Amino acid sequence: MPNSNKPQLCSPRSKRPPRSVHIVGTGSYVPDRVLTNADLEKMVDTTDEWITTRTGIKERRIAAAEQCTSDMAAEAARRALEQAAIKGEEVDLIICATVTPDMVFPSTACLIQQKIGAKRAAAFDIEAACSGFLYALEIGQQFIMSGTYNTVLVIGAEKLSTIVDWEDRNTCVLFGDGAGAAVLQSRTHSHGILTTCMGANGALADLLLVPGGGAKYPASKESISGKMHCIKMSGREVFKSAVMAMQTAAEEVLRRCNLTTADIKCVIPHQANLRIIEAIAERLEVPMEKIYINLHRYGNVSAGSVAIALDEAAREGRFQRGDLILLVVFGGGLTWASCVIQW
Repeated sequence: MPNSNKPQLCSPRSKRPPRSVHIVGTGSYVPDRVLTNADLEKMVDTTDEWITTRTGIKERRIAAAEQCTSDMAAEAARRALEQAAIKGEEVDLIICATVTPDMVFPSTACLIQQKIGAKRAAAFDIEAACSGFLYALEIGQQFIMSGTYNTVLVIGAEKLSTIVDWEDRNTCVLFGDGAGAAVLQSRTHSHGILTTCMGANGALADLLLVPGGGAKYPASKESISGKMHCIKMSGREVFKSAVMAMQTAAEEVLRRCNLTTADIKCVIPHQANLRIIEAIAERLEVPMEKIYINLHRYGNVSAGSVAIALDEAAREGRFQRGDLILLVVFGGGLTWASCVIQW
């Protein structure tokens, strides 16, 4: 007799069981220019000790003036496609997560499509701030599970240097530029992405935002002089909300998979602040050696952070085929997400 409590996972459009979804290739790109804490000491009232103690960041990458978000995203995408042995024309869908699109429209994903030769791919952007890559990963997974598409390219890319107030020492030390990408397909005899948990709380939107540039505050002399097109952050409140959201998201996704942190080979958290990562590790009772950290080299790259870290961790051999990894993020919105993947 069938178990009536078992969730029905079939697509509403089909009686076929859903396909499992796997990351078959990853890639990342960061600009050549390195901006160190020593460099920032010459720009604002700060010190290397102040930045390192409060954030764990030592340096970040800054894109060249002529480099756009789509340029960095395209390079990360090429590297992911190369690893997956997939040509651009085989991609069915491109999803780009970013808060720094090349322009309001067309989407950055459309520009990436042209640059990588993905002529037959649909393309769109999503915006969930630093949670964007995991949001995009889940969206891409749904397209494959439903049978709509076979190959989805997911990208997190940012040129945050264009929206940073370089006179605000509390925020300018945190952010950098770069991109990461993942290619999704369905592969037999493998588990892939097990579960994703996403959430948001718009009541906390004012804690981390860029107020200018949209329909509410379009570009004007006043918005520019007021630096409304730059990142504004309430650091203390963001810290507390981030720790709580990431802990909750991680615990929920593990619960859904009937796992504990002891089962996880590697944890890849959002690379925003070392103290946030340490607080999450303590609350989840995860030893720091299980946690992948690269924020000391790149700072916070928003949607690009966990994407870059996933690629680097995979290429460094931090986990092997069959290992379980946990990704957990938070971002402006406020948004948060977590994901368990069997590699």
